[in-house]
Amino acid sequence: MPRLPARLFTLDGWPSQCAVCRAWPAHTVCTDCITRFAPVRARCPSCALPVAPGVMRCGACLLQPPPLDHCLTATGYEWPWAGLIARLKFQQDIGLAGALAGLLRRVPGAADALAQADWLLPMPLAPRRLAERGFNPALLLARRLHPKRCLVDGLRRVRDTPPQRGLTRAERLRNVRGAFAVHGPRAAALHGRHVVLIDDVMTTGASLHEAARTLRAAGVAHITALTVARTAPPD
Repeated sequence: MPRLPARLFTLDGWPSQCAVCRAWPAHTVCTDCITRFAPVRARCPSCALPVAPGVMRCGACLLQPPPLDHCLTATGYEWPWAGLIARLKFQQDIGLAGALAGLLRRVPGAADALAQADWLLPMPLAPRRLAERGFNPALLLARRLHPKRCLVDGLRRVRDTPPQRGLTRAERLRNVRGAFAVHGPRAAALHGRHVVLIDDVMTTGASLHEAARTLRAAGVAHITALTVARTAPPD
């Protein structure tokens, strides 16, 4: 198969055509598309749902604070990001991890969270699902963000749960209860530390919250969740 000339490739190794608008040359996702389709908007710092400008925290989080110290997301789970995330996860288009990690870096507060983190913890997959997929998208993102602080096996999924897709919030909470554990040899490295949990999509936050509770029980001092996209949660 003939190779494309090197001048047609961007620094991350991808052909220089935007995956959204098809501009040529461009990065994997061009700056114009990021600005247009992932605008910075006011979000609750505890759950990352959109709030009105000037609102410090949403009512649900005031009534029942989540087990996260901070929750950040880059964009809503909508076009074009939903399609790009699906390509990464289900079509093994792993080159998109760099573009999505770049989207994470521009989230207000993300730079500080990453700089202060002792460890980045990718949300783990169950062994069976990892074997089926062949890779963990959250791990690809974490390695792109800070490879030296990426703790691959700090948090493990110890119970293989059905997919969360299509479940109500209550069903999601029950589904992931007891699903995570801190890997024993890593417990000392996590105790008293600041960590950032990395994931691709957050819906109700059930999985992230259960992971955070597990980390709290292990003595983790501060937990920030950082996700590419946030959906509107189901009822």
